[in-house]
Amino acid sequence: MLLALTRLLAVVPLPGVNVQQLVNFFDTNEALNLLNLFTGGGLSNVSVALMGVGPYITASIIFQLLSYTIPSLEAMQKEGEAGRQKINQYTRLTTVPLAIIQSFGMLTILRNSGIIESWNPTSLLLMLAVSTAGSIMLMWIGELISEYGIGNGVSLIITLGIIAGFASSFTNTLSTLSFGNEQVINLIGFLVISLITLAVVVIVNEGVRNISVTYAKNVRGGGLLGRANAKLPIKINSAGVIPIIFAISVVLVPPVLAQLFKNADQVWLVNTCNFILKIFDHSHWFYSVLYFVMVFAFTYFYTFIIIKPEDMAENLQRQGGFIPGVRPGNETAKYIYDVVNRLTFPGAMFLATIAILPVVIQNMTSIQTLSLGGTSILIVVSVSLETLRQLETQISTRTYDNNI
Repeated sequence: MLLALTRLLAVVPLPGVNVQQLVNFFDTNEALNLLNLFTGGGLSNVSVALMGVGPYITASIIFQLLSYTIPSLEAMQKEGEAGRQKINQYTRLTTVPLAIIQSFGMLTILRNSGIIESWNPTSLLLMLAVSTAGSIMLMWIGELISEYGIGNGVSLIITLGIIAGFASSFTNTLSTLSFGNEQVINLIGFLVISLITLAVVVIVNEGVRNISVTYAKNVRGGGLLGRANAKLPIKINSAGVIPIIFAISVVLVPPVLAQLFKNADQVWLVNTCNFILKIFDHSHWFYSVLYFVMVFAFTYFYTFIIIKPEDMAENLQRQGGFIPGVRPGNETAKYIYDVVNRLTFPGAMFLATIAILPVVIQNMTSIQTLSLGGTSILIVVSVSLETLRQLETQISTRTYDNNI
């Protein structure tokens, strides 16, 4: 019921919206279509939840990065559940001003594009209040689902929005096809590539390199009673979808600013904005290359933020564990670093390729109404597999309790 409510919020529009102008605007603006991915469709509908869970995701990423760079936040994170609750509270509070700022920027762009017809202080304050409240409500619903439901609530809200967009894209494609031989072949090719992409995403997402670790079982009378073998799993794609979110956040800044100032009075500013919008169009080679490079770089950056070889080596040593053939301490840290570094390269290549996949496939098949969003597939696959694991855990727990 809560997920159904999020879909309702995503389709109830703000007052004074020119619907036809809105459709044309998003059909020709790929940059905002990327941003729309993380609003669950709320942006493309200019709904009461205009920015969706975007501000909450931004605040979460900010505090996740700060907790690794600011000692006080890092210490708070190590306090356990109490520390995590404090950080979560800071994240919620930060979401409010971020929602106001992001909503104001987006409303300004939509007004400059002729989509929002009513623009005065009263209507602006009303739209800001409603869109901010919509984002906060989605955040609250997401946390309720995480606490009382199955899986991560915010991830499920985003995934449901992506799945909802698949049906409309496919319907639009069927309505525009004349079913000539070339178009049918292109459509079949698109579906085949989609299935292959889905399979590759699942394989890479589940790919793990297990490092063998040995622990001393017990020490009695000054001697070891035995050893226990375990595995230290390192995923190929340890960073998940976060590097793509980072890259989108950076890549969207120039075209969004250009949209804000493209109707300025100064000719040089208008020309500059038009040039930026041209090179940041999804069909331009500059956009694809920049997006690819940024995703690749952010994958390395974020992987070594969340995986710290020195801390892992120190924890192993404290627990009496060691990697066979590798001395504890610095050598263990170096060994783990080398393994993570080698795994991150194919993981980064995979994420970067997934990011620019829509551009490549649309150019190959010439079908513009369908977009093979690698990012969308990656999110859907990750959330679906995690939800499946949560369900299996719940079933196992209930079965075990019933047997007792």
